[in-house]
Amino acid sequence: MATPVQYILHLYKRFGFGISLEEAKLLKSKKLGEIVNELFNASIVSTGLVSVAIDSIPKAKDAMTEGMNKKDLNKMITTYSESLNTDWIKQLVNTKAVVREKQTLFWHNHFACRLRNPYLVQELNNIHRKFAFANFRELLFNVSKSAAMLQFLNNQQNKKMHPNENFARELMELFTLGRGNYTEQDVKESARAFTGWSFNKDTFEYEFKEKQHDFDKKTFLGREGNFAGEDIINIIMDQRLTAYFLCKKMYAYYVNDVVDEKRVKELADFYYMNAYDTDKLLRKIALSDWFYAPQNVGNKIKAPIDFLVTLNRQFNIEYESNSTLIIIQRSLGQLLFYPPNVAGWPGGKSWINSSTLMLRLRLPSMLLNSGVIDMEAEDDDPDDGIMAMTKSAYKNYKTQVNWEKIISEYKNAELNDVASVLLGSELETNLKSVIQTNTGSTKELILKLISLPHYQLY
Repeated sequence: MATPVQYILHLYKRFGFGISLEEAKLLKSKKLGEIVNELFNASIVSTGLVSVAIDSIPKAKDAMTEGMNKKDLNKMITTYSESLNTDWIKQLVNTKAVVREKQTLFWHNHFACRLRNPYLVQELNNIHRKFAFANFRELLFNVSKSAAMLQFLNNQQNKKMHPNENFARELMELFTLGRGNYTEQDVKESARAFTGWSFNKDTFEYEFKEKQHDFDKKTFLGREGNFAGEDIINIIMDQRLTAYFLCKKMYAYYVNDVVDEKRVKELADFYYMNAYDTDKLLRKIALSDWFYAPQNVGNKIKAPIDFLVTLNRQFNIEYESNSTLIIIQRSLGQLLFYPPNVAGWPGGKSWINSSTLMLRLRLPSMLLNSGVIDMEAEDDDPDDGIMAMTKSAYKNYKTQVNWEKIISEYKNAELNDVASVLLGSELETNLKSVIQTNTGSTKELILKLISLPHYQLY
């Protein structure tokens, strides 16, 4: 049975960053199951980021010994942070493994981490990517033992007799069970179980410091034992609430910000019974009839990264300076590797305000016309080094676009087909009439379409 082109466009927008009209038409003769398998199978291989080597940035004391002052060290950290950020953007734009990268973005926000150490956040990002489709338990173990998360949530300071509760609390509140599904005593007991979890300061490998661990009996979620951190994670994974919490977030990410409780519970039961196999869960969503229902199509606001990456994939924009990519992210409200807090970006309608909406509407035509973009990101944390590099260069963002290639792709297409690819749906009759009447060239048509508010949705 053939698959409607609208289904294909929707699938590729949600589980990737779009698809061309020509590619969609080539796929429509195939069954939906075949298309989903091809899309997911293209993401089997994991390609990690290698922007920062383990010895790229010297430790502060070593840098000072070698004559490097604090300002120069911060500048070096900033340079590597910018490279890491733009290298991921370029990977998102160029990769064929779009489902893996899309799910990596999900885990990047789910396990939000903000550190002034680009090597550690790079390695955490590679964990998200490597285990993107794995059993969630395996992903959680690796994230929990990563140097980035241990440092960010202060588990380096979690020691017997002086437990630090930060990691234990966020593990339950933000990563697994959700607020209200555990007690303060559970947090305290869990923190005791994670005492001694640390990492080697030279290799950044996980280390268990036995002398700092509390080996006494603990009571957690109604169970008693001499629990270690691994036991706590296993107990949490035994809770069906964990599957529900994760599926609710993934439903909002892939399907609809307005959560359908019935669907989420079905997905949670499936996820739990399939041992938290994320690959199976995502394929189930992609193959479900309700995923393609009208109420779930073109209803989500693109996150800034989705907006930027989709635009770049559609039009192959080349930037004169990487700083352009940084400042656009900052101005739109989502800078990779710099979440606002441990809860990550809230998403949904929070992406849009009076400032970001006007910029979103202007930005596509400016980038595609090699225009000068006059914008400046708002100040954030004073120690945000990546901002220092770009703040003075917020104007004159020059780009190059191969319009000849773009026009050749769209010039013979019907207006509704062009609109479906760029906007996700056909135009309303009155808007279609206005655009057809006042549009001369194919280039002008494309610029008008991507400047519509519709382009902000997918």
